[in-house]
Amino acid sequence: MDVKVGFVIVCLCTLAITSSEAGIPKCCINTKSDIRPRILMNVQRWEMQESNSACDIQALVLYVKNFKKPVCAHPNVKPKLKTILKIKDQMARRRPS
Repeated sequence: MDVKVGFVIVCLCTLAITSSEAGIPKCCINTKSDIRPRILMNVQRWEMQESNSACDIQALVLYVKNFKKPVCAHPNVKPKLKTILKIKDQMARRRPS
């Protein structure tokens, strides 16, 4: 009986630890301001990390194609990103289907 109780306790602890990881935010600790245009062209989506939330600094979080981890960019990169994405969108519209 003791082995079963121990096993149940271990299982419950494992479940509690793995489910609580979803509640821990993944924050950028530092940012880069010199992001290459090639990387910006491959951004699939982006989001702003605000400093007033659970994270300490404001950052532009870039999810780049073929990158395993997001790139943490300085918020000053946002206008450059928007310009490059606009050009990329215009180029995609001009291509014949």
